[in-house]
Amino acid sequence: MARSQEIKDFRCFIDGEWTDALSKETFESFDPFTGKVWANIPKCDGRDVDRAVSAARRAFDTGDWSKLNATQRGHLLRRLGDLIARDADHLAATEVQDNGKLYAEMRGQVGYMPQWFYYFAGMADKVEGAVQPIDKPDMFTYTRHEPVGVVAAITPWNSPLLLLTWKLAPALAAGCTMVIKPSEFTSASTLELMRLVEEAGFPKGVVNVITGFGQDVGEAISTHNGIDKIAFTGGEVSGRRIAQQATGNFKRMTLELGGKSAQLVFPDANLDNAVKGVVSGIFAATGQTCIAGSRLLVHRSIHDAFLEKFLELAKTARMGDPMEMTTQVGPVTTQPQFKRVLSMIDMAKAEGAEVAMGGRRADRPECGDGWFIEPTVFVGVRNDMRIAQEEVFGPVLSVIPFNEDEEAYQMANDTPYGLAAGVWTSDMARAFTAAKRLRAGTVWTNTYRAVSYMMPFGGFKNSGVGRESGQDAIYDFLETKSVWLAFNKDVPNPFVMR
Repeated sequence: MARSQEIKDFRCFIDGEWTDALSKETFESFDPFTGKVWANIPKCDGRDVDRAVSAARRAFDTGDWSKLNATQRGHLLRRLGDLIARDADHLAATEVQDNGKLYAEMRGQVGYMPQWFYYFAGMADKVEGAVQPIDKPDMFTYTRHEPVGVVAAITPWNSPLLLLTWKLAPALAAGCTMVIKPSEFTSASTLELMRLVEEAGFPKGVVNVITGFGQDVGEAISTHNGIDKIAFTGGEVSGRRIAQQATGNFKRMTLELGGKSAQLVFPDANLDNAVKGVVSGIFAATGQTCIAGSRLLVHRSIHDAFLEKFLELAKTARMGDPMEMTTQVGPVTTQPQFKRVLSMIDMAKAEGAEVAMGGRRADRPECGDGWFIEPTVFVGVRNDMRIAQEEVFGPVLSVIPFNEDEEAYQMANDTPYGLAAGVWTSDMARAFTAAKRLRAGTVWTNTYRAVSYMMPFGGFKNSGVGRESGQDAIYDFLETKSVWLAFNKDVPNPFVMR
């Protein structure tokens, strides 16, 4: 797949119009493979946030969107899903040039995205209230579910389109309107998606995108009283700051944060499958996923045999241009993250962890001037080391042996995070026990990195609040209202609660 050779200028999408930032300023977006500028993005500020929130507010309160019924909203969502399927090649290529992830993965990811829009399109008119069998005489009571209002989606740089979809589809199905702030590192694919939102026929102001930096745009969103809910995916530090800033008007929040996920390999596991699963969990997407299986807990009896097989496979990883279908490990998405991963590797060495593979910047000819790091494996790691406790968000694996099942569960749970875990075993009793004992929002057994629009996703502990995808996701964008109707003609004593 060819990459764009010319620098592209993008504009924001506010109230159904393509517009520059009011400041007229822009900033550069870099291609992680070449390290060169490929796009200019509008540099918005609080004034642009006000414009976008006002547009979303009008659309929600009095605009054409507010007059549509749930079935009509579902039709628009389905139409958007069809358009994404039609333009999946272009969207995937845009994302690869902006964030450096593999085209092979992005094409599959974008090709799967329409399923979220189809799924929630079908759910839009299936949200039902209920008649309550109340204990009061002469009363009829029922509940109804109403959209929470204006939702701000703040999305990360690692999978901008997919992680936006997890928010956008249920929010629109619920009847909310949206203000979207993509990462300043990867705004282009979200802006390209807005062309399809426009083509699908969504009324003006329903979906708005403003681009810029956290201090200019993110904080203005978090503190804005016109926003009713924030749906955020990103790092723990940013999530905590957003949560603190959002308390002014008690915004509802969904926060999907980081992880330090463990993969547990038991002695009865199919080693060949486990090796592939662990490689996928840490080196696919260059380790830049919140669910990266960055800690390998392997039973001591098979530690050496497993590590030998693992290193043999991992060393065959093909690095290079992420646009090429044969590439298996691409660059780190941002230069700051590239530097951070290298500093974390140096930190692990200083802690006493031993490098079994990698541990440096990649200088292979096929990596050119891009931000590449060799897939890295540390052995001799203790679970209390920083490299085993802190999220690296890069292709770095810590290997830790264990002796007993309970020891493995305790180590897996002994981090501030609880997003995901992997279990490799042929013993189904052990599989069910592990699923119960592991404090994580997702537990995969004999597989890893599987996601679906049907399955809820989210974390325990510092890994976040709330769930995305699955049937429950739409209710995170709804408020429950209780309605009471009295039949009696005479109002009883007004000073006594009934």
